[in-house]
Amino acid sequence: MNIGEKLLNLRKKNHLTQEELANRCELTKGYISQIERNLTSPSISTLQDMLECLGTSLNNFFKNDDNEQIVFYRDDMFEQSDEEKKINITWLITNAQKNNMEPILIDLDIDGQYGDDNPHEGEEFGYVIKGKVEVKFGHRFIKAKKGDAFYYKSKELHGIYNIAKSKSSILLISTPPSF
Repeated sequence: MNIGEKLLNLRKKNHLTQEELANRCELTKGYISQIERNLTSPSISTLQDMLECLGTSLNNFFKNDDNEQIVFYRDDMFEQSDEEKKINITWLITNAQKNNMEPILIDLDIDGQYGDDNPHEGEEFGYVIKGKVEVKFGHRFIKAKKGDAFYYKSKELHGIYNIAKSKSSILLISTPPSF
């Protein structure tokens, strides 16, 4: 790993000059320049201070994004069914709880339901792929059919109910992840 180059890119991404970063870290501009050109290596505590000033952490800095999974295949996905609620949930992205959002596919059989979720921090977006559903938000019930989308802040009791005479499918994206 080229630490100097990675720090240089991170500094530029944060729109800082070497002098601005040096002032924030109580270092000299020359020392920042030497680090970025790999002429010297910072101590762990100095690197930690620099990264804090750049809005990140040691863990994130050394995380190898090149190995981050971009495409998730059918075999990567996880499914769970609940016969009582007449629902099948497919987690489309593995380990989504480490991300800012979590997409799931919800298949609701006739009279199936997803919810009632208590109020919590976050937001939810849904897109009706197939069928017709009723979205409960607080005391309101709003109908949505194939091709319709819905969005709400999760500050009220909420749920989704299949009101079609056949299966309904919804793509639901929540942030932050709740599973």
